[in-house]
Amino acid sequence: MQVSDMRGLRLLYIQNHNLKLCTHRFASRSSFIQNPEFSSHLCQADGRNIHSGNHRKGKEPSVVVGGPNDWNSSSSWGNQTESRSEKNPSVYTTYDPVSGRLVTSRGLKNEQEGESSNIEESLPSLSSLDYEVFSNDRTYGGVRKANSFGGSGQASGFGDIVGYKKKGKSKIYWVCSSCGHSDGQWWGTCRACNSVGTIKQFSEGENGGGKTSGFEVSENVARSWLSQRSTDAVPLRLTDVNRGINQLDWRIPLAGLLGTEVARVLGGGLVPGSLVLFGGDPGVGKSTLLLQIAAMIAEGRDFGQPAPVVYVSGEESIEQIGNRADRMSIGTEELYLYSSTDIEDILEKVQLLSPRAIIVDSIQTVYLRGVTGSAGGLLQVKECTSALLRFAKETNIPVLLIGHVTKSGDIAGPRVLEHIVDTVLYMEGEKYSSHRLLRSLKNRFGTTDELGVFEMSQSGLQAVSNPSEMFLSEEHLDAEFLAGLAVAAIMDGSRTFLIEIQALCVAGSSISRQVNGVRANRADMIISVLTKQAGLKLQENGIFLNVVSGVTLTETAGDLAIAAAICSSFLEFPIPNSMAFIGEIGLGGELRMVPRMEKRIITVAKMGYKKCVIPKSAEKSLSALDLGEMKILGCKNLKEMINSVFTMD
Repeated sequence: MQVSDMRGLRLLYIQNHNLKLCTHRFASRSSFIQNPEFSSHLCQADGRNIHSGNHRKGKEPSVVVGGPNDWNSSSSWGNQTESRSEKNPSVYTTYDPVSGRLVTSRGLKNEQEGESSNIEESLPSLSSLDYEVFSNDRTYGGVRKANSFGGSGQASGFGDIVGYKKKGKSKIYWVCSSCGHSDGQWWGTCRACNSVGTIKQFSEGENGGGKTSGFEVSENVARSWLSQRSTDAVPLRLTDVNRGINQLDWRIPLAGLLGTEVARVLGGGLVPGSLVLFGGDPGVGKSTLLLQIAAMIAEGRDFGQPAPVVYVSGEESIEQIGNRADRMSIGTEELYLYSSTDIEDILEKVQLLSPRAIIVDSIQTVYLRGVTGSAGGLLQVKECTSALLRFAKETNIPVLLIGHVTKSGDIAGPRVLEHIVDTVLYMEGEKYSSHRLLRSLKNRFGTTDELGVFEMSQSGLQAVSNPSEMFLSEEHLDAEFLAGLAVAAIMDGSRTFLIEIQALCVAGSSISRQVNGVRANRADMIISVLTKQAGLKLQENGIFLNVVSGVTLTETAGDLAIAAAICSSFLEFPIPNSMAFIGEIGLGGELRMVPRMEKRIITVAKMGYKKCVIPKSAEKSLSALDLGEMKILGCKNLKEMINSVFTMD
């Protein structure tokens, strides 16, 4: 039997049971009116309501006590029961489906004639039955309406016949942490994005007075602070939208060297009404950077007059934020601090100030009332971000968010979080290094090739004036130190960096190979090519490779510098300190071009280098550049490189 059929039978049983109770009360009242012996016991205020728990035919009728039209019990109830038992009245009630009425029959079982008097009662139909509700007295076996019970059950009625089901049941939802798709059944993989291992289980209570659904946030509860969009809005032409907007003055500028670096990554400045997410490892400097950005926007040096900026923190108190701002020498009057984790409360307080920008630290600590789950959960992060996005778009106020990261380095929360926001910036930095890199992973208003370089100091983050030489060590003129050292020009985003690669070849070493900062498979390939194509006897040498300053070399433009450093250490021939290397090595020992050769060469020339070794195929395309005193050495393969570099002039 189906669940729906069982519920229907249960409702019909409750209806039939309640109708019998009502009919027995009516019949009992009619029988007791004709009993003269019972009339002396009327209208006593005993204060109890008594109903018979046995509703079968032939038993004593129910007595209801406690109302102006009810019958009161007395101490002689037992004697009256004996006198009524001798008469043995019985009441029969049937329902006529044609007329829609109840037919009540009353008679005596001891009658020999078999005649019985039938009394038709013109009772209302099932949907209009109005039962008497006792709100003050206790009743046993009575029928109440749904609102008269103080229990914890939920009403499920048929007309006015009310039944009750238990609370505490919950619905199970399966939500994809990658795209946010929800389903009522676990399928193993997300049916929307086909991701594996991203399905998470959530349960939602069904109680009527509890929380609303976490998947559909009510407009009048969670987003009541937003003004509704006009219903007469129509699509506009692109030319009409951009008319009267000066693209140069459209963005909010950021002043100073620090502001210039941040504006470079943002694409030229902060876009009004944008939602920007800052991610990074714990302690890398996210809160410090956002506090400095808030102070720059509030001062408004390049944007006219100062304007309010609100810094909201769910992790620190306003006293702790103030202490950090005092240590960083930030004393802007228009910078407001607020500590809260309720999104609705934050936006209500913020609207009173009409700020130029809002900073929320962090998105994993705030919550939205009416959404299932605690702060930091998948649904809470998704709904809070959606609410802040709508606020930013409708008020044209930019919102900057700070996001935590997981152990794997991804931003905590659903993957849809990165799809909702306009810009995703990620802050990187080594644990024991003071340098910080700010790169763009997503930017709807600019390129993702830009990179910001900062240095952490006691007064906060400072912009690095010449990031190209930040990874270079001190120059040593002694040949003993220069053997096995080569300089490579690499690209990270749109920035060119010069890095130092060190190599050490030890004959008869028990350790065959050890690399730091270079991919092991790439180092094995370069060593094998040097052995086979260049004729170097490296089989019996232990080779150690290291990239200075803890940088990880990922692109192939550093292959030629790695090979030059190994040759320098193996041949014990120092490389001139004014020489740089750019190029990729093939399996045949040939040198290949790499992207953006012109920008790399220009950076090397600006740094004062005298020679640069590049592939022969790139020499012709760079001949038109004005490189000053720097000389370009074009080589076809590794043998030509060795002959050009490791020869006595």
